Amino acid sequence: MEEIHQEMQLLSFTAPPPPPPPPPPPSDLRFENFHGPSLDLQLSISLSTPIQDNNNYNNKNNNIDNDNYREIETLKWEAAQQIRLAAVERAYAERMMEMARKEMETARSEFARARSLWERARDEVDKAQRMKERAFRVSKDSMCMEVTCCCCSQKFRP
Repeated sequence: MEEIHQEMQLLSFTAPPPPPPPPPPPSDLRFENFHGPSLDLQLSISLSTPIQDNNNYNNKNNNIDNDNYREIETLKWEAAQQIRLAAVERAYAERMMEMARKEMETARSEFARARSLWERARDEVDKAQRMKERAFRVSKDSMCMEVTCCCCSQKFRP
């Protein structure tokens, strides 16, 4: 009978709610103070609490569980921060790629415009060269006409 009474007392014992997680550590000290267990956690859920004879042992386990809970919460917070940082970096990289793409398009259009201007200028130079040659021929022909007679001037014409 006494065993059942002790068992009832232990089962009806409610643990105080765990304290809120500690504030996150500064970013430069995130990993220096962590000396806890690895992240390979094997969690199990039990429907009944084990009966312990020693209350001291329970208190020690509660302290360890609270420490583990704090460490887990800290790790979760750090993981969330890293995810946020990665998202910000990705958005920045996407903006930079978009800006680079726009600059490439602008450079291509400016290059095409410069090529068009260069070709027009080259055509103008060719046209001026042809006009110069034509003017030289006409002036040469007129000089030949002045110096020579009509029969001789035909010798100088091409």
